[in-house]
Amino acid sequence: MESSNDKRVRRKARIRKKVNGTAERPRLSVFRTANHIYAQVVDDESGRTLVAADSRSKEFRATNPTGGNVAAATAVGTVLAQRAKAAGLSQVVFDRGGYQYHGRVKALADAARAGGLVF
Repeated sequence: MESSNDKRVRRKARIRKKVNGTAERPRLSVFRTANHIYAQVVDDESGRTLVAADSRSKEFRATNPTGGNVAAATAVGTVLAQRAKAAGLSQVVFDRGGYQYHGRVKALADAARAGGLVF
């Protein structure tokens, strides 16, 4: 019997066949757990993470007590967009990581768009 995480990994592999980050348009990758959410902007050609944000950092914890809700995902998306703009990035491709585009994943994406990222 295949676990739900095994199914997500298979969906992620299907998505990654088509979604690829370049230096001009890197990939915004999302990973979530029950208690936290992580996002990073990756240049797949060079294999480097350009910008990252997550719900575990000290500055995040000062304003948000928990990292496993929509408000936390929105905050992470906003921080990621600010860091990406500071690094000179404006266009990305969105990689939902095999998760349904709903709830926390959608909130992070909407916040990143509101922060100025185009995807």
